[in-house]
Amino acid sequence: MKSANSTSRLCALALAALFASGSAMADKPEWAGGGKNDRHERKDQRDGRDDDRRDDRRGDFRDDRRNDRRGDAMEFHFRDDNRRLVNDYYGQQFRSGHCPPGLAKKNNGCMPPGQAKKWRRGYALPHDVRYYDLPRDLVVRLPPPPQGHRYVRVASDILLIAIGSSMVIDAIEDIGR
Repeated sequence: MKSANSTSRLCALALAALFASGSAMADKPEWAGGGKNDRHERKDQRDGRDDDRRDDRRGDFRDDRRNDRRGDAMEFHFRDDNRRLVNDYYGQQFRSGHCPPGLAKKNNGCMPPGQAKKWRRGYALPHDVRYYDLPRDLVVRLPPPPQGHRYVRVASDILLIAIGSSMVIDAIEDIGR
């Protein structure tokens, strides 16, 4: 009788533990999805917010909204006197033909045809583009570059680039033309 009594107690204890563990399990939070069938519920919850997210600038064609990366770039522009200074400094050198014979006729700053003009304003210089520091006596004549930027020469162009990312901020193109 003792074994039957202990067996029934053991079964009752196991059954109570089973029910107690079921109530201890936490439900999913409201924001957690329930699977495929829950998509429609979430869409209904979003419907109230659509008016807040709408662009109320219908018909407003201002150019202050851009989809490219130039919006993050800082504003710095070479002035006309900077362009004249650089053209005076480099112009004679590029016009006098200090390029190898095959490249002197190309008018692209002594660069092979496949290497010329691989950069764009607002974008980083490609890793395969070679650039050179400007001569010291030219750098001291130009206005100091903004902090974190420097002047470089790529082919027949002078660029202002960001030091860490090599993003082209502004350029003086086609020196000597």
